Parts: sequence; structure tokens; C-alpha cells
Amino acid sequence: MGQKAVAEAVGTFVLTFVGAGSAVAAYSMAGSGAQGLIVAALANGLALAVAVSATMNVSGGNINPAVSLALLLTKKIQARTAMVYIVAQIVGATVAAALLRVSLPAGRAVLWGTPTISPSISLTQAVVIEAAMTFILVFAVFGTAVDERAPKIGGFGIGLAVTADVLIGGPFTGAAMNPAREIGPAIVSGFLSNWYVYWIGDLLGAALAALVYGYLILRIR
Repeated sequence: MGQKAVAEAVGTFVLTFVGAGSAVAAYSMAGSGAQGLIVAALANGLALAVAVSATMNVSGGNINPAVSLALLLTKKIQARTAMVYIVAQIVGATVAAALLRVSLPAGRAVLWGTPTISPSISLTQAVVIEAAMTFILVFAVFGTAVDERAPKIGGFGIGLAVTADVLIGGPFTGAAMNPAREIGPAIVSGFLSNWYVYWIGDLLGAALAALVYGYLILRIR
């Protein structure tokens, strides 16, 4: 369990350091806009693909409390394992954000990559968007990694799902799809407004994906 916890912490560190760091880099080079969105989408997708592929054989490559919840609901992991994973994921994300704060002072302008909600949408709409994006992500996790019939492509398909989600949801919610990815930078930056949106939306989307793929496609009993 200790090895698995370390793998989850390091994997989430990689995702957060690259994903949140890309927000700082995009702002520094081009500010906000289409170019910055593309940079963020590619960075988050590639980082997750690497993190999942690197940890898959150790911990299953959850790298996300929402994924751990989905696997718990479909009886793929036990409650104790899910709890250890979620704590490790939050620790990894927080350490990554702290390192970004120390090394990239310019990141203050974008809260060191903390996902934020656009004023053009309501909190309810933000929950719905996060839930929909997380549903797509977790559905991809089941279809490319959990299902025994899945193609052996590592985290590639999961990373592509994140890239696609960021392209559509990035301007509205920051496209976290991952409560740890949001709360780590939020803790470090001190921007804790609306943090619950990401826990509610992401966990709801993951639960729905677990229900659809786990109980309607895999037909878990």
C-alpha cells in the first residue's frame, strides 16, 4: 500500500506540476486566448497520459479522486485503498503547486494554475460542465484501462479525453475534472472560493460513468 500511495502522489504531482504550470507558461507567453487554451489542453493531456502509464502497473494509475471513487463504486478497489489514494493525490497536487509558487512568481496572476469559474456561467452550470467532462474522462478510463477487453494503449486514450475536455471546458471552469488537481493549487494560492464545485461536479460525473460503464456495459453484479 505504501508503494501504491507513493505512485499516486507522484503521478498527481506530475499532472499538477505540468498542468498548472502550463497555465503560468501560457499566461507569460501569450496571455489568455486560443493559444493559451491549446497549450493548457495539450499539457494536461500529455501529463496525464504519462502519469497514468507510469503508475498503472503499481497503483492502477488513478491520479484522481473521481477515478478512485468510480473504481470503488464498481468494486475494483476497496474503501481503504480509495481513501489512501485520495489523500496521496491531494498531497501530490499540493506539493506540485507549492513548487510552482516557489519557482514561478509570475504564476500569481493565474493563481498558480488554480481552476476558476468564468463569470459568464453560474455555479450550477459549472457543476454540470465539470460533471459532464469528468463523465467523459472516467468513461475513457473504463473503456481503455479497466475493461479487460480494452486495447493496450496505456494512458494515451485517457490523456486524449482530458485534452478534448480542456478544449471545451477550459474557458468556463478551468476543466479540472479532478478534485485534487483543483484543491492543491487552491490551497497554495489561498483561492478557495467555489472549491466545492469541483468536488460535487467531478464526483457526480465519475459516479454516473461508473454506473453506465460498470453496471450497464460490464454488468457488474
